[in-house]
Amino acid sequence: MILVFTGLSTETNAEVQKTKRLMIEGLFNGKDGTMVLKNLKNDNIYVYNSERSTKRLTPESTFKVPNSLIGLETGAVRDEYEVKRWDGVIREFENWNRDHSLASAMRESAIWYYQDMARDIGENMMINYINQMGYGNGDITGRIDKFWLDSTLKISALEQADFMENLVEEELPFNEKNQKTVKRMMIQDEQDSFTLHGKSGTRLSDMGLGWYIGFVENDKETWVFAVNIDGSGTEAKNIAVEVLKEKEIIGEGREKSK
Repeated sequence: MILVFTGLSTETNAEVQKTKRLMIEGLFNGKDGTMVLKNLKNDNIYVYNSERSTKRLTPESTFKVPNSLIGLETGAVRDEYEVKRWDGVIREFENWNRDHSLASAMRESAIWYYQDMARDIGENMMINYINQMGYGNGDITGRIDKFWLDSTLKISALEQADFMENLVEEELPFNEKNQKTVKRMMIQDEQDSFTLHGKSGTRLSDMGLGWYIGFVENDKETWVFAVNIDGSGTEAKNIAVEVLKEKEIIGEGREKSK
């Protein structure tokens, strides 16, 4: 796969930025999708499918990132090690059917843990922090333990990339310690030359929407990214990793978690 970049202009925050087109259609295997990739050192932005990059879609399990931040900030969980006991309900993924800590629930994408935490946070605190973050359309009317799952909350790939940038720079409305904790929980591949932080998400009702968001720190710079596709989170992750390799942002590495 050869990556080609050509110039185009997009308007962001009322400013016209020079953006480069990311020619990676072949990686999407005929499915609609988008990718946003930004170099935080020089602010260069690369976009595949600029029209879709502004389309707000449900965040699915990528919302575990802001949900973790809010849970830590409000004291709904003490730290990444706090364990919630499994309620004994058999769910669709075997790894969900056990006790989980905040960190393991992030790693295994155990929805029930985050639903329980969201109920503990409550609607008032949840909407307060979502509004402070400026997260997507800010609509949590679709029930406190479901609004991010094929429901009312929606966010675009460009907004996801901006959110990741703010997390990297620790400029979100949360204690720096909590932002560092969540970034640490997102580590998926750690090598001598780079560290990949990421979170996938899949619309489980029909497997028709997949996300992969995150950032990479290497020896030279930091990049943030957001991918969504009319498919699964695994497909979105595979696209992101392939592009990161082709651009030599990451090398061949071992996966620390799925």
